[in-house]
Amino acid sequence: MAPDSRDTSPKPPPTTPESPSLPPNPFDDEHGHPSDEPPAEFSALHLKKPEHKAAGPEAVFHAMKKVTREAGLVRGLNILTHVNQDGGFDCPSCAWPDPEPGERTSFEFCENGAKAVAAETTTKRVDRAFFAQHSVADLARHGDDWLDAQGRLAEPMILRPGATHYEPIAWDDAFRLVADELNALTSPDEAVFYTSGRTSNEAAFLYQLFVRQYGTNNLPDCSNLCHESSGAALGLTLGVGKGSVHLDDFAKADIILLVGQNPGTNHPRMLTTLQNAVEHGAKLVAINPLKEAGLLAFAHPQQVRGMLGFATTLADTYLQVKINGDQALFRGLAKALFDAMLHERGDAIDRLFINEHTSGFDAYREVVEQTTWVEITRLSGIDREQIEALARRLAETDRIICCWAMGLTQHKNSVATIQEVINLLLLRGALGKPGSGVCPVRGHSNVQGDRTMGIWERMPDRWLDRLGAAFNFDPPRHHGFDVVQSIQAMHEGKAHVFFGLGGNFLSASPDTHFTAEALRRCRLTAQVSTKLNRSHLVTGRTALILPCLGRSERDIQGGVEQFVTVENSMGIVHQSHGGFSPASPHLLSEPVMIARLAVETLKERSTVPWQWLVEDYDRIRDAIERVVPGFDDYNEKVRHPGGFALEHPVRERRFPTWDGKAHFTPAPLSAIEPEPGQLLLMTIRSHDQFNTTIYSRDDRYRGIRNERRIVFLNQEDMHDRGLEPQQSVDLTGIDPQGRTRIARHFRAIPYDIPRGCAAAYFPEANVLVPIDSTAEISNTPTSKSIVITVAPSVD
Repeated sequence: MAPDSRDTSPKPPPTTPESPSLPPNPFDDEHGHPSDEPPAEFSALHLKKPEHKAAGPEAVFHAMKKVTREAGLVRGLNILTHVNQDGGFDCPSCAWPDPEPGERTSFEFCENGAKAVAAETTTKRVDRAFFAQHSVADLARHGDDWLDAQGRLAEPMILRPGATHYEPIAWDDAFRLVADELNALTSPDEAVFYTSGRTSNEAAFLYQLFVRQYGTNNLPDCSNLCHESSGAALGLTLGVGKGSVHLDDFAKADIILLVGQNPGTNHPRMLTTLQNAVEHGAKLVAINPLKEAGLLAFAHPQQVRGMLGFATTLADTYLQVKINGDQALFRGLAKALFDAMLHERGDAIDRLFINEHTSGFDAYREVVEQTTWVEITRLSGIDREQIEALARRLAETDRIICCWAMGLTQHKNSVATIQEVINLLLLRGALGKPGSGVCPVRGHSNVQGDRTMGIWERMPDRWLDRLGAAFNFDPPRHHGFDVVQSIQAMHEGKAHVFFGLGGNFLSASPDTHFTAEALRRCRLTAQVSTKLNRSHLVTGRTALILPCLGRSERDIQGGVEQFVTVENSMGIVHQSHGGFSPASPHLLSEPVMIARLAVETLKERSTVPWQWLVEDYDRIRDAIERVVPGFDDYNEKVRHPGGFALEHPVRERRFPTWDGKAHFTPAPLSAIEPEPGQLLLMTIRSHDQFNTTIYSRDDRYRGIRNERRIVFLNQEDMHDRGLEPQQSVDLTGIDPQGRTRIARHFRAIPYDIPRGCAAAYFPEANVLVPIDSTAEISNTPTSKSIVITVAPSVD
């Protein structure tokens, strides 16, 4: 579809208010609880000592308890034996890779993976009778754990303007409604098309094709909220925005740095890999503000020793860095390596690798030498002696892997921090050889595949050239909105339609009240979902819930069972084949949903055979092969057991940067240093949570039961403020412009965390994250760097 071929007939005037003021929310309840947040009511909080090991028999108990309650024991066990198996379905939880097919156990899942599968395969249903019984205001009174527990969405629903209840709508009518709203816009850029990391490669490819044929690059996705900083830093320095290690590298590593991540909760299957690495002689170093059970020790639940409660020690060194002190810590390691090169051992710096494969070394060395130890220790919170001791160990090997997650990616200086990590690996030549490399640990099952398939608001021209050539149209070239820009555009009346392909956009986004206002300004919000969530309760003038098949469910098109594909954190593309009956006969697969919406919206403006493509998903993969590099013989290679690995040139010491070299980055050292009386807060997950999905109000590893409105504080910081354990406190966020945001009625919990630091769960604490406080370059919200004050609650 050429840009000038769109319908130019007169359009109705926008119905979205342009004024920044809004009418009262009609869905507020009688207590004044806003529908964009769970109710701030305390439950029976119970505290225990934090755990010092992850998994073990208790993990099995809690997983089976959830499975039995949701799916039934026999049915649930049958489903679990198909998770992450060759010929089975990909876990809808994290993106940690699977072992080779011959090396997998019969139970290739973790506690949180079992919970995710149980939630998807629950026997409970949210249907028209449910919505007739519950108004939106009634649903808003409940917590997120209650919403998720109600079951699978069973049929498409609509919330009409001014209505208090959702009601059924036929699929044809739903697609027509979305198409009419999209075609009534004065510009395609007035629509926002969000994607979560649960979407398959096939659905993601069709989605971006539809959106670009419609005429916009407004394709924000969950990467904008999490690992966008990783991709930016890696792309600028190494030329590839993905991790460079494979699973077997961990058993070959000498040192594994685990930075700003909590594998015991966020990607528990990683613990098996780490245990195996330790058994092969690797030393693990944890760098994290909180002491986390999954970094300390692991009791493998599929081994007799683990089931008896005996655990393998993981991290032999634990550096409790200050929040946002990681850049300073890694600068200190580099400084110590330079000092060692001068005074102890000349091979502490790999000059051969540096001279042959890198650029910018002299400028970086000058910046390191100008950085003082006083500054490094003040900003990092780690003693010089500890930094030098770790540097001496690093100087003895080039088999070093560095893993990180959101603890590094959600700060103002996140890109510079990750570049500092890469600087360290470049100094040691720890790239492009077995047992070494970079490993950003993705948090959702196909978030990396979505980006590979073109879900990005800034795809390069050469990629768009191939897309246009394959489908005979000229894709839009101007950059679209990322998540933060989308929220701002909706809030300012520049975008009027929001379409979400999966996820829980409201709860995942920063500045909760601002985001809620933005969504309410839309004419239409449509959510493709499997379960009920808070984004269904904070809506535009009209709202749609479009229920889709889950990963575990049989997808039959043209009388033939289909499979989809995904890409894990390490660039392995493999099948996901659901084999169980759908939760409802009214569910559509995401590829079919996108194709039908494209046909209804684009009509004769598109020559793509949408319906033909989704009759056989091999046809979609053939189209992907024509557009996406590295997918030659896609249909053949993905049918091999275990799939296939995408090429990663860094593994061969090839760096596709502008000069063919890996780049040292001499960024100035920076960190947020709160003023007296202030603290630096980071948002975190609880153990019984996956992204924004809340399974319960417990956090077993941190000793919390039956409460989520928690703030973890250093005991001395509590004493300075006259706070007692479990006291109700209000958190006041202070942004760089001096504006304040308040999260009321949190319980103050003394915890092992550095002075000046605090932690609270998201999405409850997202209200404190300013919409315009984002990482440099990546524009990721700074959810790990929130300046706050803490004071007793004001009733």
